[in-house]
Amino acid sequence: MRIIVVGAGIGGATLALALERAGLDYVVLEQAPALTEVGAGIQLSPNGVRVLDWLGLADDLAEFCVEPGAHQFKEWDSGENVLSTPLMPMARDRFGAPYYHAHRADLIAALAGRLNPARLRLGAEVVAVGQDGAGVTAELAAGGRERGDVLIGADGIHSLVRNRVFNPGRPRPSGYLAWRGVVPADAAADLDIGRYSFVVMGPRLSAVFYYISGGRLINWIAIGPAEDEKRESWSQTADGAELRAAFEGWYPQPRGLVELTEDVFVTALHDRDPLPNWVDGRIAVMGDAAHAMLPYHAQGAVQGIEDAWVLARTLQLHGDDDPAAALRRYEALRKHRAQRLQQHSRNAERWYHLDDADEVAHRDARFRRHAEDNPDGFTKQQVWLYAYDAEQAALGTDDDWRALPDW
Repeated sequence: MRIIVVGAGIGGATLALALERAGLDYVVLEQAPALTEVGAGIQLSPNGVRVLDWLGLADDLAEFCVEPGAHQFKEWDSGENVLSTPLMPMARDRFGAPYYHAHRADLIAALAGRLNPARLRLGAEVVAVGQDGAGVTAELAAGGRERGDVLIGADGIHSLVRNRVFNPGRPRPSGYLAWRGVVPADAAADLDIGRYSFVVMGPRLSAVFYYISGGRLINWIAIGPAEDEKRESWSQTADGAELRAAFEGWYPQPRGLVELTEDVFVTALHDRDPLPNWVDGRIAVMGDAAHAMLPYHAQGAVQGIEDAWVLARTLQLHGDDDPAAALRRYEALRKHRAQRLQQHSRNAERWYHLDDADEVAHRDARFRRHAEDNPDGFTKQQVWLYAYDAEQAALGTDDDWRALPDW
């Protein structure tokens, strides 16, 4: 069985490593001439870190990641804690793996460094895919084609595989923009920012910030409603003065990070409507190609990592007899969970940006009740997210996780 993987982002590279570990024949087709990553911070929760550990990245992660002490949800003006949920070391103890913050470029470099170069084709832009009774085909822009038994679209939110095989619709604009920046930790020393994951929800504007790159940098992202059209690109710059004005009245730490940032970047936030199916015969999609989601639960990349492990193991265990049936099994194991997160991420957008005083008070009271309802500190949502074990899922033995409340 030969597997064609289209795309070598975080999900596609993780899939390649999992296929290598499983001893399967595959090729990865990546249109870029080199494996690089734009953007900055990424959050890696235990359900994803566990998979990366299995693939041999534990030492790399420990070197360039930061392990935060807790999630702290704060009031935008006073900085008062509304909710604090533990991470280090309790996440390791409860879920068997840490919660990490990382720079995307560091993670991509770690994944790329372990890819088998004989199975990776860079500068290989796929322009068409198809299948027949004998297998699957990927047509390349430079000419030629790749033939295989299974084709996986791991080619992101603008997936050609999704558009050609499943749904040609465009990504859905959320109506919100995300601004981001990175500040050297030394430059922000006077702000006295602890090693936590900070989430701040203000009127029509929210902010998240945390350490990355082994603690040398602080990554921040701010999200607010779009006043004009912006394309989806993390490389377009923004008016820093305009953003600094939007943070007037905020408590010193998030406001100070914005003021210290020389280059502010902005992108329009998009997701995708859920697909009815992820599989068509011997062709399947995974990661953002299957379930692109908004960033409010910090699970977009991690869900692609989960997909990668379950897909590789399913093909290893069941693919030789009937590849199409193995792909359908992968879809059955993964689709409900990922699409629930898509919807919950959409729902979160509203309550992250409330500006009605009564609604804000109701939201904050609900957050404060979490501490009373969860004596070990972890919310039901966190347990549902972090307790997922991709290996047990692939084996169909994840009964304990499936018994958790499906929030």
